[in-house]
Amino acid sequence: MLPLRLRPFLDPDNQEYWTGGGDGRLHMHHCGDCGWWVHPAAPRCRRCRGANVSPEAVSGRGRVATFTVNHKAWIPGSEPYIIALVELNEQAGLFLTTNLVGIDGDDVILGMEVELVFEIVDGIYYPLFRPRQESP
Repeated sequence: MLPLRLRPFLDPDNQEYWTGGGDGRLHMHHCGDCGWWVHPAAPRCRRCRGANVSPEAVSGRGRVATFTVNHKAWIPGSEPYIIALVELNEQAGLFLTTNLVGIDGDDVILGMEVELVFEIVDGIYYPLFRPRQESP
């Protein structure tokens, strides 16, 4: 059974983040002036305060910074699930709070490499991460 996913409130700043995954890539705001990644999305860069921010695709790769395994079945029949803070490769301190999938909680290691996968529900692309797969 899939965990309950609350539908995000969409606005002009975050819409591409939540709906732009059709190309298989996660789109986050990036500052065209100083090169800083801005997350959560905002109309101005938090680093230089410039307004030249727009969505760009990230690599979808990162490392597990911390995590917890939730064993409480908030939804009857739900399996334990992993809540993680993933630091993306694009920038130190660029974190996403997400779920890890495709791995048991006992097997997660801090610093392990992970990659993006999407769960799609009603046109929303929820960014999740799984252990990084080796290239063929």
